[in-house]
Amino acid sequence: MSRIGFVGTGHIAAPMVRFLAARGHDIWVTERSAKVSAQLKSELGVTVADAQSVVDASDIVFLCLRPQVAADILTPLTFRADQQIVSVMAAVSTDQLAELCAPASDFVQTIPLGFLATGGCPLAALGNDRLLADLFEPENPVIKVADQAALNTHFAICAMVPGILDLMATGADWLADQTGNADGAEFYTTQLISGFLSAMEKGKAGQLAAERDALATDGTLSLQMTDALRSGKAHDALNAALAAIGKRLET
Repeated sequence: MSRIGFVGTGHIAAPMVRFLAARGHDIWVTERSAKVSAQLKSELGVTVADAQSVVDASDIVFLCLRPQVAADILTPLTFRADQQIVSVMAAVSTDQLAELCAPASDFVQTIPLGFLATGGCPLAALGNDRLLADLFEPENPVIKVADQAALNTHFAICAMVPGILDLMATGADWLADQTGNADGAEFYTTQLISGFLSAMEKGKAGQLAAERDALATDGTLSLQMTDALRSGKAHDALNAALAAIGKRLET
């Protein structure tokens, strides 16, 4: 087992800490956020310390900082050449990591979401994908990407998730208005989508379109829905948002 440190302890770090602690790793976390770190200490017995102490204690260091504060927090820290670095910070490039974490040079960048703790979260990996696989597979599949541009496009798709959740929340609210049962409406909506996706064949291109077309046949309510979304330019809005996010990540 490894000694693993987390610099930045918030919404992204917490599920990874829970997953890795369950595997028996020795986990150190920074004091910020104080509420999350205190909860993880109480729940899992992790060690809470200042950032330099976390780095000093760790063989593997996870960087879970907001990109806009990364340089301010990491620049004063001293890393070791033998340390492995996992960055989950969007828009912080490999070159920037090499500068901020020198003399450490073994990096991997990835994009976790909160459900990683229970498995099934795909992890796009730029750099040492083997490190991520050793830590998180088989529960969470690791997908190696070729370069920074490819990783950034995966970041953009991750940003699509809350947009889809927002649409689902709108649908659940509509159902609740019709039935008067908000809990039942949200349960039905979430189970309907998660159950359908879990039954699909994984890892085969074209499955989403094939399943859509199998449902949205002539005269069906499903076709009425897909046509309405297209005529309302929902797809144009999604493509525009993805392009804008991709552009933002280039800078």
